[in-house]
Amino acid sequence: MNSATELMDAGFACLVERLGIVDAERFVAMIKRDSFDYTLWRREYFDKMDLSQVSEEASAYAKSHPHKGKGIRI
Repeated sequence: MNSATELMDAGFACLVERLGIVDAERFVAMIKRDSFDYTLWRREYFDKMDLSQVSEEASAYAKSHPHKGKGIRI
């Protein structure tokens, strides 16, 4: 990706693909309104788990949600 605009376009396309346009817009609005810190949010979740739990959850998610989209590999 060459620019911030391209990155934002690709990210929003992923949100729309997964959530639909309305929920993608709602997600972005919530992030902006709440001064959301994604890193802190995920850290609070994962800090409560040991490595084997993280691995099991990731494997289960990957099996139940196989990638079928038009994702961009970077």
